[in-house]
Amino acid sequence: MIVERNGHSVLVVEDDREVNQLVGEYAKICGYEYRSALTGLGGLAEARTRHPALVILDLMLPDVTGFDVCRELKSDAGTRHIPVIMLTAMTGDENKEKGRQCGAVDYLTKPFDPDQLIRSIAKHAKVEHESK
Repeated sequence: MIVERNGHSVLVVEDDREVNQLVGEYAKICGYEYRSALTGLGGLAEARTRHPALVILDLMLPDVTGFDVCRELKSDAGTRHIPVIMLTAMTGDENKEKGRQCGAVDYLTKPFDPDQLIRSIAKHAKVEHESK
């Protein structure tokens, strides 16, 4: 498998297509290519194939939880460097703490504040500069 490490994209892992596209538009406003996955396993495969600068991850996915996806990304030497922002309807300090323990750099709740999302993307996205 060839892995691209361009780091100029944001991968949105969200099963609601409209929310996925909306979040993707904010990634584009921040200057990133928007990539989409509608399942947790699809998101893992996409992140491993072409490393994004950032993953924005829902927690309630149809196949696995976002917590599981985050843990898997952070346990893999090839993807552990990718920052993860959790964007979810699951509120509460317990869930936020669980997100931090999984390795998320930020935990935002829906309905989300677009300005807060944009600030978080700008703060956490990591652009890799590698010679090919």
